[in-house]
Parts: sequence; structure tokens; C-alpha cells
Amino acid sequence: MLHHLTSIGSDLLCLCGFTFLNPLLITFDMREAHDQEMQELHVIVEDSKEANSTQNTNNTNQSTLSSQHNRYKWWLRIAVYTMSVVVGQSVAGILGRLYYVKGGKSRWMVTLIQFVGFPILLVYYCISKNPTTNDHQVEPRSSLIVAGVYVSLGLITAACGFLISVGVQYLPLSTVTLISASQLAFNAFFSFLINSQKFTPLIINCLVLLTISSVLLVFNNDSANPSGVVSRVKSVIGFICTVAGAAVGGLVLALTQLAFRKVLKRGTFKENMDLIICQSIVATSATLVGLFASGEWKGLTKEMDDYELGKVSYIMTLAWAAITSQVFLIGAIGLIFEVSSLFCNAISILSLPVVPVISVIVFHDQMDGVKVISMVLAIWGIVSYVYQQYLDERKYKTDTSITNE
Repeated sequence: MLHHLTSIGSDLLCLCGFTFLNPLLITFDMREAHDQEMQELHVIVEDSKEANSTQNTNNTNQSTLSSQHNRYKWWLRIAVYTMSVVVGQSVAGILGRLYYVKGGKSRWMVTLIQFVGFPILLVYYCISKNPTTNDHQVEPRSSLIVAGVYVSLGLITAACGFLISVGVQYLPLSTVTLISASQLAFNAFFSFLINSQKFTPLIINCLVLLTISSVLLVFNNDSANPSGVVSRVKSVIGFICTVAGAAVGGLVLALTQLAFRKVLKRGTFKENMDLIICQSIVATSATLVGLFASGEWKGLTKEMDDYELGKVSYIMTLAWAAITSQVFLIGAIGLIFEVSSLFCNAISILSLPVVPVISVIVFHDQMDGVKVISMVLAIWGIVSYVYQQYLDERKYKTDTSITNE
């Protein structure tokens, strides 16, 4: 009995002990399991942190590399556009003069090659990125008015091209280039009348310097016609037509500015390309009318046969003159939209000393002291104009940022 009770007590003790120990064992197992889970979770968190850190580092590196890559691509585009402006402008003028020197006589043909290459712009238009803009903020425009702007500017541009072609026929290319620099002065003058542009000291300095630069060439007739091949009357006609062409060119720039301010307004890549292409189509059509109305087309076959460099060179001279004219336009459009019109004007200055130097080498133009002084004054005047544009642009950006704030 005692043994039985002892056994029962022993069993109760064991049972009670097990009953008390069981929660402790479960708690220990839970703690152990929890600790193990915490260790595993810690490992997972550390791995996750390392993975996120590695991913963030990779993303940062990729972003930096992508930014550098885009920057390099931007500089490459700027270099290509700059070369297009300088080379296109210089080569087009040289080939136009070469056409006359080697036997070409058609002024309308020289005018035509300035515009007829516009299909190249269509290719550039199609392959270029055209950023989407919100046009709903701009009031709708009359298609008739827009068409009138295109036709008017196209006809005036054709007149400008014809006047310059007469100047290139009768004057050395270096002289034509220096006189054409006065276009900026005429642009400032017409902008004052049409667009209410103010005459600042820098603009006045530009007007005076470019005027003196052109006047100096009037009294330099011996340099303009050293061999006496062109009569004095034709030299005067060439000078007058070149000055008139520069004036009409300045008028076109002022009217274009007015058109964007009053009619076109959007100022997008598409709108600019539409204007340039439609303007070129109208100018080409007007020039073709002049070519056939004047009867010059009848002598083109004989002109090709008598060309000093041969028929193939005749065709290639005209073709490359047309192509390089459009190359210049593409470069100018690219610089305007990648940087600014100010930078485009600054790059255009580079061709001013380039063309006279090449003309001396290729066509043996005389570069005397008067012409050198004229070139220096022209560059000085253009730099004054560009610097004034820079000041105006900086003031506009400052006023805009203050308004936005």
C-alpha cells in the first residue's frame, strides 16, 4: 500500500514535474526557434541591405554613365552642327563663285541652287526627334494667314538670293562676303522699325562699324577688279546688288521675327521646319519662273558644253552648291534648337574670315590692307551685335525666372 502510494506519488511528481517542465521546454524551444528565426531574418535583412546597396550603387553608376554618354552625344551633335554651318556656308559660296569663274553665266541658276536642295531638309525633318508640345495654349490660327506668311517670306527670300547672285557674278567672293556682313546692321534697323527693338550703344556700334566696313570697299575698286575683266559699271552694279541683298536679308529676318511674334507663335521645331521648307518651296518656284521667263534656260546646254572644267564638273558644281546650302541650314537649325540662335550667329561669324582666305587661295583674290581693315571692322561689329543679343537673352531668362517664382 505504501509502495503503491509512493508509486502513485512518484507518478504524480513525475506528472507534476512534467506538467511544470513542459511549458518551460516549450518556451525554451520557442526561444531557440525564435532566436534561430531572428538569426535567419538578420541574415536575410543583411543580404537584402547588401543587395539594395549594390543595386543602388549600380543604378547610380548606370545613371552617371548614362548622363556622361548623353553629354558626349550632345557635344558630338554640337560639333557636327558647327562644322555644318561653317563648311556649308563657306563651300556653298565658293562653288557659286566657281560657277561664274569657269564659264557659268546664269544668275537665276545661281539663285536656284540656294533653295532647290530643300528635299534634303525633308529627310532631316523625318529622322529628327520632334518633341511634343501642348498647342492647346496657343489660339488657333488662320491657315490663309499662315500660307500668306510662307509665300511672302519665300518671295522676298528669292529676291534676296537673286541680288546676291548678281553680286557674286561681278565682285570677288571676299568682297561679297564682307559686304553681306552688313545684313546684321540692316536687321537691327528693320527690327527697330518693325519690332520696336531698342538701339543700345552696342547696336549703334554694330551699325557704325558695319557701315564703315562696307564703305571702305567702295573706294577699293582696284582690289575688287584687279585684272580689269569686269567693267567699273558692272562692279558698281555688283556692289549695289550685294548691299541691296544684305538689306533684303535683314528685312527677311525682321519679318520672320514679326511672323513668329504675331502669327506663328509656337516656336516649335515643327513650326520652324514648316516655315523653312515652305519658304524654300516658294523661293524655288519663283526662281524657276524667273529662269524660264528670262530665257536663260535656253543657254544652259551650251553653257554646260563650254564649261571649262567639263560637263560632269558643271553638274557636280551646281549639285554640291545646292547640297552644301542645305547642309548650312541643317547645321543652323540644329544649333538653334540644341543651344540658341545667339550661339548659331556666333558660329556663323567663323565663316567670315574663312571665305576671304579661301578666296585668295582658290580664286587669287587680292587681300590688301583696306580689305583686311574692312574684315576686322566687320568682325568687331558682328561681335557687338552678338554680345547685345547675349545680354538681351540673359535679361529675358532672369525676368522669366523672377516671374515664375
